[in-house]
Amino acid sequence: QVQLVESGGGLVQPGGSLRLSCAASGRIININAMDWYRQAPGKQRELVATINSGGSTNYADSVKGRFTISRDNAKNTVYLQMNNLEPEDTAVYYCNADIRIKVLEIRRYWGQGTQVTVSS
Repeated sequence: QVQLVESGGGLVQPGGSLRLSCAASGRIININAMDWYRQAPGKQRELVATINSGGSTNYADSVKGRFTISRDNAKNTVYLQMNNLEPEDTAVYYCNADIRIKVLEIRRYWGQGTQVTVSS
């Protein structure tokens, strides 16, 4: 059984910072891409940032220059450093990972989500 557990969400004022973490545990051989998504009330879930196993990253235009995704492969953990937060960043943030659980089997797993609220 594989689990993704997120942490680090909370309430922050506009212009503030938060760092989200997502740790994968269980029977893991290795992890390919790891992503952060978010879903605001009444909106569809959107991809925020992605990082592959080699460390290459991509970001949504709305967060470029403010958010940084990184990973620690030894800890099976992905991070999202969020700076200069705006009220529009308010959402539930989910991590997602493509995990090899058997030699010939890769599955996609989701975390439970962590709430980020940006408000004064």
